[in-house]
Amino acid sequence: MTGAGAREEFLAGVQAELPLVLGVFPFGLIYGVLATGAGIPPAAAVAMSAIVLAGSAQLIGTQLFASAAPGFIFLLTTFVVNLRHVLYSASLAPGLRPLRPAWRWFLAYLLTDEAYAVVIRRDAARSDRDVHKHWFFAGAGLTLWVSWLSSSAVGVYLGAVVPSGWHLEFMLTLIFIAIVVPMVVDAPQMVAAAVAGTVAIAAASLPLRLGLMAAALAGIAAGMLAERRRPAPDPGTAPAGDGRAG
Repeated sequence: MTGAGAREEFLAGVQAELPLVLGVFPFGLIYGVLATGAGIPPAAAVAMSAIVLAGSAQLIGTQLFASAAPGFIFLLTTFVVNLRHVLYSASLAPGLRPLRPAWRWFLAYLLTDEAYAVVIRRDAARSDRDVHKHWFFAGAGLTLWVSWLSSSAVGVYLGAVVPSGWHLEFMLTLIFIAIVVPMVVDAPQMVAAAVAGTVAIAAASLPLRLGLMAAALAGIAAGMLAERRRPAPDPGTAPAGDGRAG
C-alpha cells in the first residue's frame, strides 16, 4: 500500500478546497439573496442547496421561479445546465470504479465544479495507485458542501439587507474564471478554452442555456484536435523527472 493514509488524504482535500471556498461563500450569499428576492420560501431555498448542490443551476432556477416559468421548463433547464457533470464524472470514473457503490454514490453527490477542479489536478500529479485517494475527494467535496449550505442559509436569512438593485450574478463568472485559468497549462487546453469561450459568447442567446453545452462540446472537440496535431515527443528524449520506477 502506497501513498498517504485516509486521514492525510482527507485533510489534503480540505486544504486544497479552502482557497476556492473564498469565492464560493460570497456566491452562496448571492444565491440566498436572489432566492429571497424571487419569493422562494427560506426553507425551500436552503433545501435546494442541499438537494441540487449546483450554484449555476440554482441561480438560473431562481430566475425561472421569479418569472413563473412552467415546472417542466425549470426541470429541463436545470438538467441541461448540469450536463457538464456527465463530462466530469466520465473523467473521474476510471479511478473510482474499484470503490463500493455507497462510496461512488456519495462522491457523485459531492461532485461540483470546485471539487472536480482540485480532484482532477491532484490525480494528474499522482505517481502511484493510492488506495486512499478517494478520501481526498471526500475532503474537498465536504468542504465545499459545508461552505455552500452555510453561505446559502446566511444569504437567505440575511439577504433582505442587500439592495435589490445590486446585480451580483457576475460573481458566478469570476468563480469559474478562478477555477479554469490555473488548469490551462498547455497549448491544447488553451485552444479548448479559447474555442469554448468564443462559442459561449456567440451562442449566449440560445434558449434553455443550450449555449453552455454547445461551448463545452466545441471546446472538447477543439482540444482533442489540437492534441492530435501536437508534434509527438522525441522517443529518444525522456521527459524530465521520469526517472521513477514503473
